[in-house]
Amino acid sequence: MSDNIGPIAVFDSGYGGLTVLDKLRKQMPEYDFLYLGDNARTPYGTRSFDIVYEYTLQAVKKLFSMGCHLVILACNTASAKALRNIQQKDLPLIAPEKRVLGVIRPSAEAVANYTKTNKVGVLGTIGTVQSLSYPIELKKQNEALEVFQEACPMWVPLVENGEGENEGADYFIKKNVHQLMNQDRDIDTVILGCTHYPLLLNKIEQYLPSNVCVISQGDIVASSLKDYLKRHPEMDIKCSKGGITQFYTTENVEKFKQTAGYFLNEEISVNSLHL
Repeated sequence: MSDNIGPIAVFDSGYGGLTVLDKLRKQMPEYDFLYLGDNARTPYGTRSFDIVYEYTLQAVKKLFSMGCHLVILACNTASAKALRNIQQKDLPLIAPEKRVLGVIRPSAEAVANYTKTNKVGVLGTIGTVQSLSYPIELKKQNEALEVFQEACPMWVPLVENGEGENEGADYFIKKNVHQLMNQDRDIDTVILGCTHYPLLLNKIEQYLPSNVCVISQGDIVASSLKDYLKRHPEMDIKCSKGGITQFYTTENVEKFKQTAGYFLNEEISVNSLHL
C-alpha cells in the first residue's frame, strides 16, 4: 500500500464503535477501514476530561503512524471530551494535512429532520451527559431547541456482558427512559448518545411513547462521512479502497474477537496493539 493512502480509522474506547463501523462498511463497502478499541482502558465515560483527551490523542497519533489520514472518533465520550482540543490544538502541529471527526455533530445536525416540538432527549453515558456537548451542539443548530438529558450508567455493562436482551436489562432501560420522558412529555425525538445503545434499541423503543423518533448514530455518521468525502476530494483520494477491514485491540485478542462477533454477527481476525 502506498504511503500516500491508507484506511479510514474508526476509534472507540471499547466495542460500541463497532455499531458505527458496521454502518460505514454497509454504506461505503469499497473503502478500507481500521478499527481500534482501547479495551485495556475502557470505560472512558467515567474518566476526566484530561484523561480522555490524553488517551484519545495517543490513539490518534498511533493511527496516523499506521498510515491513516482520517480518524473517526466513534465514541461519544471521546468526541465530547477530546475532539475539539485535538482539532484545534494538536492537528495544526502534528499533522495539519490529516483530519479527526466525531459523532456528535452529525447526530445534532440530523435532529432538525425529525423534531416537531423542538424538544429533544439525549440518552448517554455519565461523561457525555456531564460534558453538555449535545445541548451545546444542538443549540448551535437551532437556538429554539430544548434539550433534556438522562445518564444511563448501567447500559454499557449490560451490552458488553451480553445481558442486553435479557429480562434483567428491562429494569434499567425502563427506569432511564421514563426518567427522561418525565422531564417533559413533549419530547418527540431521542438521540442515542452512545454507540452501544443501538443494541438495546428494541427495548428502548418498547418503553418510549410510539410518537417518539429515536436517532441512532450509525447510519447518520456513515451518510455524513460520505458527504464529507464528496466535499473533500483531497481527503478521499488518501483513503484506500479495497473493501478490507482490520481490527486492533489494546486488550485480550480472544476476548475482543468473541464480543465483537456479538456486535457484528461475523467472525473476525484481531491484532493486539499497545498505545
